[in-house]
Amino acid sequence: MPEKEEITKLICIMCPMGCELKVLHKGKDVLKVEGNGCPLGIKFAKEELTNPKRVIITTVQVEGGLYPLVPVRSEKPVPKSVFFKILEELRKIKVKAPLKFHQVVLKNAMNTGVNIITTRALPKA
Repeated sequence: MPEKEEITKLICIMCPMGCELKVLHKGKDVLKVEGNGCPLGIKFAKEELTNPKRVIITTVQVEGGLYPLVPVRSEKPVPKSVFFKILEELRKIKVKAPLKFHQVVLKNAMNTGVNIITTRALPKA
């Protein structure tokens, strides 16, 4: 049975405009994108339907630091399919102070090629 055409509504997150997109597609084949204020909306719609990605922003535990947690983020977006698995791994990690800005706390998260890094320096207590 051939796939039928569908319309999916998305809000583009590629820039601050937050355009409301209407995406006409057959399965993962994007046929038409409407509502985008710039070319980034088309790119976002295609990626969101084929391989959606998100940036991870969270904290990890710190041993012996001025604060008990340090903020971290992914160096670039990771596939949504492994997003929560990476968060599970980060919950298990406890790093030792002192920490440097952009220090890697999890290398090659879930074999994505993306590192998780600190977003601030953190001295010892």
